[in-house]
Order: sequence, then C-alpha cells, then structure tokens
Amino acid sequence: MKATHIEHIGIAVSNLDAAIDFYEDKLGLKCYRVEEVQDQKVKTAFFMVGQTKLELLESTSPEGPIGKFIEKRGEGLHHLAFAVEDLQENLDELSEKGVRLIDETPRLGAEGLQIAFVHPKSTFGVLTELCEKQDEK
Repeated sequence: MKATHIEHIGIAVSNLDAAIDFYEDKLGLKCYRVEEVQDQKVKTAFFMVGQTKLELLESTSPEGPIGKFIEKRGEGLHHLAFAVEDLQENLDELSEKGVRLIDETPRLGAEGLQIAFVHPKSTFGVLTELCEKQDEK
C-alpha cells in the first residue's frame, strides 16, 4: 500500500454547530463545507489546515457509528484518513497481508470520495480510513 498524503483527520463531536463555532471563532479556521452522509448517519464539517483537512463528525442517529463511538468513548479523535490511488487494489493487498478490514470494498463517503476503513485492531488502536477521489480512476 502507498498512501499519497493524509487526506483528513476525523473528530467526533456531539454538537456540530458548537464545534464549528469553536474552530472558527477560537482557532481562526474557516469551515468550507457541511454535508450529511445519510447512509453513515452522520453530518460533517470540513476545515483546511495547510494541506490537511479536519473533518468534524456529528451523528444524526444514536445508532450510527459516530453516535455509538461518542456513547462508548466520548468526543474526540475518531479516525485518521490516508489518500490512496486504486483503493480496491490497496484493500486487496492489505487483506492478503492479513490486515483486518472493516470494508472489503469501497463505498461512497463525504465529498464524493470512495472510502474504506481498516479495523483499529490491525492498526495499533487507530481507526484508519483509506480514501480515493472518484475521478482518479
């Protein structure tokens, strides 16, 4: 597998509006996009910090992955996302190397990216997301 760069850092929050206000008013960042990803039961907000994005994630349902995460662990760092080329090839390679995957095949994520998650039990406790721009294929 070859990651090209850190695509984003995901942070789970209970109140997206309050978190956006904090990042804009206190840290001086600018939210450039808010988006709901219905099948993942999440609403996201994005900020650029240099070449890296921050993605704030608020659950739209207590049964969604972010809702469950916050109930179990509280707010905070949720995942680290790497940009890759040919996501499916990377997933196949990781699987062949015995890495535990959450997603065997890519699915649609925020900002139109194809995404897949690697299980934190294979990545030293860090939920890891792999992302590919659809237009790269």
